[in-house]
Amino acid sequence: MKSLTANEIRESFLKYFEEKGHTRVKSASIIPETDPTLLFVNAGMVPFKNVFLGLEKRPYKRATSCQKVFRVSGKHNDLDNVGYTPRHHTFFEMLGNFSFGDYFKREAIEFAWEYLTKVLEIPEERLLVSVFEEDDEAYEIWNKVIGLPEEKIHRLGVEDNFWSMGETGPCGPCSEIYYDRGEKFGNPQLGAPDDNRYLEVWNLVFMQYNRDEKGKLTPLPHPNIDTGMGLERIASVLQRVSSNYETDLFMPIIRFAEDISGKEYNPEDPQSIETVSMRVIADHLRAITFLISDGVFPANEGRGYVLRRILRRALRYGKEIGIEKPFLFEGVDVVIDIFKEPYPELIGNRGFIKGLVKAEEEKFIKTLKRGMDILYEIIEKAKKEGRHHITGKEVFMLYDTYGFPVDLIEDIAKDNNFGVDIADYYELLEEQRKRARASWKSQAKEVKEIYIKLKNFLPENQFVGYEKLEVEDAKILAVIKDEKIVGELREGETGEVILDITPFYPEKGGQVGDTGVIEGDGFLFEVTDTKTPVEGIIIHKGKVLFGVLKEGETVLGKVDKERRLDTMRHHTATHLLHAALRSILGEHVKQAGSLVHPDYLRFDFTHFEALTDEDIKRIEELVNQEIMANHPVVCREMNIDEALKSGAIAIFEEKYGETVRVISAGISTELCGGTHVSRTGDIGYFKIISESAVGSGTRRIEAVAGRKAVKKGLKEHFLIKEIMHTLTSKEDQIIDKIESLKLKVKELERELESIKKKSVVERITEILSVEDREDYKVAYGKIENLSPNELRDLADVARAKLGKSVVLLASVDKEKGKINLIVAVSKELTDKIKAGEVIRQVAPVIGGKGGGRPDMAQGGGTDIQKLEDAFRKFLELV
Repeated sequence: MKSLTANEIRESFLKYFEEKGHTRVKSASIIPETDPTLLFVNAGMVPFKNVFLGLEKRPYKRATSCQKVFRVSGKHNDLDNVGYTPRHHTFFEMLGNFSFGDYFKREAIEFAWEYLTKVLEIPEERLLVSVFEEDDEAYEIWNKVIGLPEEKIHRLGVEDNFWSMGETGPCGPCSEIYYDRGEKFGNPQLGAPDDNRYLEVWNLVFMQYNRDEKGKLTPLPHPNIDTGMGLERIASVLQRVSSNYETDLFMPIIRFAEDISGKEYNPEDPQSIETVSMRVIADHLRAITFLISDGVFPANEGRGYVLRRILRRALRYGKEIGIEKPFLFEGVDVVIDIFKEPYPELIGNRGFIKGLVKAEEEKFIKTLKRGMDILYEIIEKAKKEGRHHITGKEVFMLYDTYGFPVDLIEDIAKDNNFGVDIADYYELLEEQRKRARASWKSQAKEVKEIYIKLKNFLPENQFVGYEKLEVEDAKILAVIKDEKIVGELREGETGEVILDITPFYPEKGGQVGDTGVIEGDGFLFEVTDTKTPVEGIIIHKGKVLFGVLKEGETVLGKVDKERRLDTMRHHTATHLLHAALRSILGEHVKQAGSLVHPDYLRFDFTHFEALTDEDIKRIEELVNQEIMANHPVVCREMNIDEALKSGAIAIFEEKYGETVRVISAGISTELCGGTHVSRTGDIGYFKIISESAVGSGTRRIEAVAGRKAVKKGLKEHFLIKEIMHTLTSKEDQIIDKIESLKLKVKELERELESIKKKSVVERITEILSVEDREDYKVAYGKIENLSPNELRDLADVARAKLGKSVVLLASVDKEKGKINLIVAVSKELTDKIKAGEVIRQVAPVIGGKGGGRPDMAQGGGTDIQKLEDAFRKFLELV
């Protein structure tokens, strides 16, 4: 049996299947691009799902890949097992070979057996298999073709040997290959829960069906093959270690955890707190690094919520082994060093990943402390209320708002002889998960079936919009109305048109789609938007202004030139802005979303604090400096790996093929499929409009370029002229003049307030209604818009004027819909009338509450209509 590193295994597998006629396919992002049923890619076949369903065609029938996979929710939820078992992970790599209607069971089994026994040289006597109990065909292949004896072929049921990706989608019987680790691991039954002897290393899925939402199985148009072999598991076999965590995919991270904590990792004691904690840290650090690199940022819902949860979970386990400070961000370097060869994009994202992780760690340490304080406040409040449990709502608030670990809540509750309503907590958690699922489902880019079907029988649209803005001999390939293919569109009707050749740029990569017209014999179609719902299909949305548009006609397609030029200026300006931000703020800055519009650009980027006015000034100056240098804008096509190694910047949310366009413009070099000006000087002028926060570690700049920037500059110029005229001031004196006016306004406001107070004090006897008691007076009255302090001062005046008295004053703020109350009692009356007790009974009448000292108390409420009732209550009490 060979001894190989993980990198050697990965390359060996992909090379073997390439030699068997498979196309090597780069791992897709962990974020599913067109599947609204999945939060993350949870299996190696997910990027090929539409191919298995017959909805999409690829230029190959055989493929092989090493796919990044993340499992932490739904059916495939391994989170709770991570660290406690030798082979459960959140993030892992799945080696796979796929057949799309080409070969089937026999070839799949033969490939797997040959690779394991001939290439990896695993002894045949160490391998055994399982098949679906009803799959006689697979059984016969293993027995008659491969030559495995009957005792090494186990028939298992649906739960073990019928594979499905989720509740719906492609599925079918499968055959699993196991490695026998030896008698020292016991002698359990194959597939038993306590089975540590027989390690499943490869699953061969014979994709025959599609399961719909009702559970109905429909045969797929062509049987397919989907296989998966976990890299971590096969590495543990070849590296002769007892768990995945002792392989070279994890041990460098575990050594890092040992160095930081000063504790020792002991695989001989797998349930010790040190070993479990270091395994969790190693697993979660890998997941955190890859999630952020693929564009998932910490958030309170959806994918970002999952990232935040596992990051905080790793921190908590760090605390278990004595790590009190942020440390995960330093471990990112270790992860990248392990994976930089197969995933070179990690290198370029290093600075940002570390910065974001560190910021999130620091934030959690603060919120954890705050959560502890709140938990003890909850316990004290519960004791006063006479209860000895923490409610599910309180647990959920601590968990959801502060990321406070539930098991820690239970421990602290136990120490205080408290119970926890854990069932109520789980109900609230499930409601939150439903909201999260709704959130990420709504964000998924689901492809409508009509476009996938069109892609399968239409030739790929030829886009010529980089070179020209109109074509004279385009042919209408299809006409769509209300998601149905129709032969024509009549005057006044809206729909979609597909041309064989088009100059219209479809909305993609943040750049909006082109508008313009499609002209034909006797008709004019106004193009209001251009999109690409599926790769290779460009649709022109719009309305027939006159005539009848028909499929098959030859037409003129003409892009709105001025709108496109404005868009191009903003797109190239976006690239220069990105480069300027990285130059001035640091290389941790990465694009996190953008909108390129003819009227403006919007650019989201990764950064951890607001930009100063000086930052914005320097960024603007650098971009305009690059514009004035009039650099040529050069476009080159090259291999994706070559482009990344050359230093070109790739964008988080973008999907790239093997061949990419690299746009170079002065200080900027980026991968981009959009349209750009010929020289930076064509942009003209660049102006930042605003800078703001949009999320944790993410900022947003809005800016204008070209004609729009000139228009903005002129508007500001004439506004300044108008201000100068209004203030009768020179331009360089405007600020001083405004500050002087502000001081005068404040002074006048103070004078007005003084007059107002004086007026109120002078009218106090008019405001109050006074009643005599035996030896003191009772007074009450209302006034408008006084603050509590002003009301208190007025009550003192009233009490002084009346002598021995009890006074209630109410200030009504109708705009805010609230009432402030003050009760003042003369000192000599406080032994029998206490202001605090009076206010506590009066305030509820107006829907509020109050309290205070025996001689002075204040409160308030919001039911203005009940003020007279409050006065009557006051008179009853005093």
